[in-house]
Amino acid sequence: MSKPRGGFSAVILGLLALLAIAGPNVFGLKDGEMAPPYSKPSWMGKSTAAIETLMVKTDASRGEVSYSENIRWNYAPPKRVSFTGRLDFGRIEWTTPERAFVLSDEPGEIDLDARDIPFKRAMGVDPFDDMASVLFPVSGNYSFRVIGQGEVTMKAEGDRWGLLGTDHRGRDAAALFVRGIRISLIVGLAATFIAAVFGMSLGLISGYAGGIVDSLIMRTVDVLMSIPTLPILMVMSSVWGKGLWNLVAVLSLFSWMGTARMVRAITLSLRDAPWVEGLRALGAKKNYIVFRHLLPETLPLLLANVALGVPGAILAEAGISFLGLSDPRLPSWGRMLHEAHAYGAFTSGAWWTILPPGVGISVICLVFMDIGRKLEELADPRLAAVARLDAAHPDTGVKEALE
Repeated sequence: MSKPRGGFSAVILGLLALLAIAGPNVFGLKDGEMAPPYSKPSWMGKSTAAIETLMVKTDASRGEVSYSENIRWNYAPPKRVSFTGRLDFGRIEWTTPERAFVLSDEPGEIDLDARDIPFKRAMGVDPFDDMASVLFPVSGNYSFRVIGQGEVTMKAEGDRWGLLGTDHRGRDAAALFVRGIRISLIVGLAATFIAAVFGMSLGLISGYAGGIVDSLIMRTVDVLMSIPTLPILMVMSSVWGKGLWNLVAVLSLFSWMGTARMVRAITLSLRDAPWVEGLRALGAKKNYIVFRHLLPETLPLLLANVALGVPGAILAEAGISFLGLSDPRLPSWGRMLHEAHAYGAFTSGAWWTILPPGVGISVICLVFMDIGRKLEELADPRLAAVARLDAAHPDTGVKEALE
């Protein structure tokens, strides 16, 4: 057993929480379709194009009747090309190194997409041909011009986008990853906290009351712990719905038993202690003894148990989401893996939709486990002593060091 690094894990957890809160605004992450499906991250494959945008606008107040923008294209044809805006009068031209096109000469709103068959026919292109290859046939200089009055934007969507590329729907994978941090933290912390409060209450009641109350609560715990967790979570998720808080409630309902047993064991060890007997002799009420004296004795180990329980809730949420039983509107890490599996990310080689959520789940679980171990050592000095001995004698081990 190596020396735990609770402080370092706390820093990582703080950074993850900060990224979940401020990440979408700081990094300009956006929702919705951003680029073609499974576009690579922008730092990969720079031989292929990213998204290029050109806007041409004539200004009547300055007497402009023509305005053009030029672009040097050294890549293969983009996946998508579109033209949007308005034309008051005149025409819109697109000039390639080989020929010139009049995209439109009719006033009104402009909404042209190279995938649309009417646009292909208007340009004299066969409906089954790739219009993007016609508009970007070779490497060279291209010109986009408005002659007359109007404002039009050309968007050529290449094969690269953002920090982590896009998923099967063209959504920013980095935005989904950051929002997955938020979902994992909410589900893990909320479910574990609710389960801890419920289990602590029943454990205190069971341990202090004893008798038939203790037997009834513990037999209920035994029954619930004997039920396979994943199938019952699947059934309850289907029955209660797929909302975020429904999932938290389901996870909480089947996560309190271990806490109840631990708190009951501590309460049983303290119930007949001399100082508790003295409190009863002085006329202290049961509620006062339980919540004023016994509860503080259980809190250190309870906090450690909560920290160690968060990874289980996160993994359970990821498993349910991977099976497709979560709300599709919640971009959790498990949902990302589910969609990557269902829509061919593995066969397409889109590792940027698979590796980040997998690593994220592993990291956040290891962080909470490390924090939980540190809290255990703070609650029980004997564990800290064993950890120090193990660190001082890494080759011989604790048993040989004690001998």
